[in-house]
Amino acid sequence: MLEYIYQTTGLLLLAFSLQTFLDKENSKRVGTGLFWLIYGVTFIFGAMIPHWVTGVMVLALTALAAGGFMGVGKYGTTTDEERKETASVLKNKLFIPAAVVPVGTVAISQFTSLGALAGLGIASLGAIALALMITKSKPMHSLNEGRRLIDSIGWAAILSQFLAALGFLFNQAGVGDTVAQIVKMMIPENMLLINVIAYCVGMMLFTVVMGNAFAAFAVITTGIGIPLLVVEFGGNASIIGVVGMLSGYCGTLLTPMAANFNVVPAALLELRNKHHVILMQVIPALIMLAFNIFVMYSFAF
Repeated sequence: MLEYIYQTTGLLLLAFSLQTFLDKENSKRVGTGLFWLIYGVTFIFGAMIPHWVTGVMVLALTALAAGGFMGVGKYGTTTDEERKETASVLKNKLFIPAAVVPVGTVAISQFTSLGALAGLGIASLGAIALALMITKSKPMHSLNEGRRLIDSIGWAAILSQFLAALGFLFNQAGVGDTVAQIVKMMIPENMLLINVIAYCVGMMLFTVVMGNAFAAFAVITTGIGIPLLVVEFGGNASIIGVVGMLSGYCGTLLTPMAANFNVVPAALLELRNKHHVILMQVIPALIMLAFNIFVMYSFAF
């Protein structure tokens, strides 16, 4: 089932690509169209394409993004005035499709054997259909608006996949073991609080660098959490793992590398300062980090 979700996503990206190639208002339509075309092919044929070919395609995506070959065009969507008028009529009904996505994802993952990712795909399709019914729009409107949004996000749309792969490579390269050796050299033995701080702050900082708490978790927990806090100090692995991941999320609030959380909202809201979201999250993130250290030190040992 999950493979069908990937293929559906790929077909949508191919539709965006075709629209872009035909968009004469976009001066960079060739580069933008190629980007979404290549990206869509990886979703549709990813399981069949040799790994080295996928690697070449990733390099091509990087070249298109870094070379400034992507741009925005004309999308045939409604104007701001038309959106405001529609919103004044529909009011809170507009939130129903948005609520269907998380509720549907949880329900499908809990009560079926399909899993969370498949549930997310199915719930998203249901939300689109419901949104079209509520707004009485045509499917092409949804396609046009989707292309406008993804062009606004740009290359950052694929950053989460890059970062997840980077975390896997770091772990395979033994970065976790290296981190453990550095921590042991810098921190005196039998100083539990310092080790807890090193783990929580390490999770935060590594997430800032990688933009992905899951990727950071594999490295820092392998290097500090398990060998030092769990094995050496006999800590509760469940509490350490949960609080450690939450410390990583503190780093997510502080980095533009976490594009889905910080860069994308700024782009969609058309904020003048693209880092405004991060600036508003600095103080809450640091307060949460301090609280995490207190909870881990107080209740995990």
